[in-house]
Amino acid sequence: MKMAAGKFKAECLALMDRVNVSHEEVIITKHGKPVAKMVPYCETPAKSLFGCMKNTISIEGNIVDSLGLEWGEYE
Repeated sequence: MKMAAGKFKAECLALMDRVNVSHEEVIITKHGKPVAKMVPYCETPAKSLFGCMKNTISIEGNIVDSLGLEWGEYE
C-alpha cells in the first residue's frame, strides 16, 4: 500500500498495528515519490551465509594429483 507522508503522520500508530497484524508493507511517499517503507518486524534472524552449502558437494576421486601434463600442454 502507498500512503502520503501527511496521512501517514496522522495515522501512524493505527498503521503500525495494521502492519503488525496483516504483515503488509506500506510505502510512504512525499510529493508522489517513495521515501520510506514500513515493514512488519520479523523475529527470525537472517540465515548466515557461512556453512549454507554444507553437505551439498561431494568429492569423487583424487583432486590433488596433477593430470600428468607439462606446463602449457593443457591449452
